[in-house]
Amino acid sequence: MQLKLTKRTVDGILVITCSGRIVFGDESSLLREDVRTAIQDGAKRIVLNLGDVNYIDSGGLGTLVALQTTAHNGAATIKLANLTKRVGDLLQVTKLLTVFDVRDSEHEALESFRKEAAA
Repeated sequence: MQLKLTKRTVDGILVITCSGRIVFGDESSLLREDVRTAIQDGAKRIVLNLGDVNYIDSGGLGTLVALQTTAHNGAATIKLANLTKRVGDLLQVTKLLTVFDVRDSEHEALESFRKEAAA
């Protein structure tokens, strides 16, 4: 299944729900371009909801790392939310869980942004 992205804003936080596969090629390019454009347009807080992602290859992992770097360089923050067991295990095995701010649910990710803004 090709990657589909659904975007919405909740309390000034951009939520991108990803469905399908994040793999090298068009899927990774689509995600990369959408997030880069959002950051260039001023998005500072982004949640990537990966609950409907059924597969990530090495190119997809590279894309997530590149997005993290792009966000950091653009003074933005990306949080990953709602990881499937397969994706969570992959991030753990590759030690990338230490690179990302991962939350159990989209709601938790949104709440963590809200708490940070209130602090």
